[in-house]
Amino acid sequence: MPWLQLSFNVPRTQAETFSLNLEIAGALSVTLGDAGDEPQLEPGPGETPLWSEVTLTALFDNDPENQALVERLAQHIGGQLGSAPRIERIEDQVWERVWLDTFKPARFGRRLWICPHGQPPEADDAVVVNLDPGLAFGTGHHATTALCLEWLDGADLTGKTVLDFGCGSGILAIAALKLGAARAIAVDHDQQALDATHDNATANGVSERLEVYLPEQAPEQAVDCVLANILAGPLVSLAPTLIARLDVGGDLVLSGILADQIETVSSAYAERIQLEPPRLREDWALICGRRPRT
Repeated sequence: MPWLQLSFNVPRTQAETFSLNLEIAGALSVTLGDAGDEPQLEPGPGETPLWSEVTLTALFDNDPENQALVERLAQHIGGQLGSAPRIERIEDQVWERVWLDTFKPARFGRRLWICPHGQPPEADDAVVVNLDPGLAFGTGHHATTALCLEWLDGADLTGKTVLDFGCGSGILAIAALKLGAARAIAVDHDQQALDATHDNATANGVSERLEVYLPEQAPEQAVDCVLANILAGPLVSLAPTLIARLDVGGDLVLSGILADQIETVSSAYAERIQLEPPRLREDWALICGRRPRT
């Protein structure tokens, strides 16, 4: 099945904002690449290197509705940047090959690695999640996911039950299981994301400890840890639901939050959750805390 690809160059400082807006507009995936020929030195653990100028490439279904959408996006982006984005019709295997060519093993925290299949890290104590990109994408290279993965690496998850709300590729649920969680529940409104999560869990040998659900089908039991890497608006509206799913003494981890949205999101949880200072990465924030026992 062919796809529509929209690509354009932006300064590094604008790359994350444009990427987020494309995802909100309905892009199936958004990649970031070098717009010039600028070498990258070896990044530190968990870092996401970006070039001075970045090429953003967004992929959309090739149907009449999206054809009109991509044309409108191109016109709007061209007005903002002063040059029109490129629109191409490509085959499925072309964009997948681009992902695989640019996706390399990355470490998050001390021992957690996210790696494409067949590219193991050279670390004896590595906890490895093998993940190849797909339509329900999430490999840890975005700052919001990286923040969550680093939190997971530093948490004691042994024997715990984790809820990954808005699971996407399932990367957070799978990482939690690899790091010692006894059970994970993955929830997403997109059946394609749930299918990808199940496939990725199977590939990582943890599918027997993972359950996947649409939101309306998810069990209402309380869990030891709730993870939600989505967007600020849904995090605010879902606050009662997410808090209700968290057992007393349990950990709440929220990401997908721009730095200037910290106060708004925090205020939705502060009465019921003992919040820690936010963790920042680039223009993004992670908010975490614990549901008090009394």
